[in-house]
Amino acid sequence: MTMLDEVDTGRLTRIARALSDPIRLRMLGMLAEGRSCCELPDPATRNVPGSGTPAGICVCEFQEQFELGQSKTSYHLRVLKEAGLVTEETRGKWTFYQLDRQAAQGALTRFEELLRGGAGRR
Repeated sequence: MTMLDEVDTGRLTRIARALSDPIRLRMLGMLAEGRSCCELPDPATRNVPGSGTPAGICVCEFQEQFELGQSKTSYHLRVLKEAGLVTEETRGKWTFYQLDRQAAQGALTRFEELLRGGAGRR
């Protein structure tokens, strides 16, 4: 059995850091529920460019929900993105974020393995 390698340790550390803030946890909750979480308006009513409705939630919608400025909201979303928990789609001046469910599940599985003593059984 081997210990966690440096890459795996770094990835899990970034994820743990991302999960350590209440606002980011609430953002992940919103993303997990999707656009129906908070009666968010249809992006088409905000003149979002491109075809089809974006699947994610816009930075401006997080700003409204959490009563945060744009820079603070973007900071939190960047931490989640750097942890690999969210993906982003940019359309003109609009940026939409979506939960990367596969990455989130993989992280949960990896933490569970670590805590059960099976960190090296991959």
